Amino acid sequence: MENILFLFILLYSFKWVIIVFSLLPVSVWNKRILSKYNKKYEVRKINIGTENNVRVSIANSSSLLKIVSRYITGYLRYLNFQTGLIPSHHIRNFLYKKVWLINMSANVIIYWKAEIRASQNLKIGRNSIIGDNCLLDARNEIEIGENVNISSNVSIYTEQHDHRDPYFACNSDRTFKVKIGNRAWIGPNVIILRGVKIGEGAVVAAGAVVTKNVADFTLVGGNPAKKIGDRNRDLKYDLSGRYIPFY
Repeated sequence: MENILFLFILLYSFKWVIIVFSLLPVSVWNKRILSKYNKKYEVRKINIGTENNVRVSIANSSSLLKIVSRYITGYLRYLNFQTGLIPSHHIRNFLYKKVWLINMSANVIIYWKAEIRASQNLKIGRNSIIGDNCLLDARNEIEIGENVNISSNVSIYTEQHDHRDPYFACNSDRTFKVKIGNRAWIGPNVIILRGVKIGEGAVVAAGAVVTKNVADFTLVGGNPAKKIGDRNRDLKYDLSGRYIPFY
């Protein structure tokens, strides 16, 4: 019985050992990608692909290079998602900061099963909480303020295809950035689309689809989200930074 238990623990641990060793060169790669991101809007390219959600010209690349690039992109996304499954907040936060280069302040909580795209373009203020099973698409930057509560199953997008473009391209720029103000509360199953600014203390009701800016201390809901009320402006709370262990 002990031998079976030991074998089970060994096999379970082996997966994470492989993933941790795979992550070692990723931080170097992400720093390179971040440098490219800062230059991304200087020159417009017609034929583009994506590597870790940063545009790279591949018009003259060989077919083999395109295939390799596609597999690297997929594997990086796989490793990022696997990071969100590690049953330890301390290990996850260490990897998010040091490997995936998320700009995280003190007492930030990112719960289980987060999917974070272009993590090096994500900034999270102190005491903020990201609920479980969230999708944060930071390809054109996401900035989350302090004491923000983002509930479960929230999706935030900063990129989209242009349905008017003959090549169905993603004609994005820095205006696609999403910004969420201090002490905002984003309810479960909310979808926030590109270019939206959520004001300080604003509340987005569960299931809402946010396509336009939300004013400070405003309550919105529905699809598309519209104002349905106001919130108390005298907010004084600070989220504690206490998390549920393993989750």
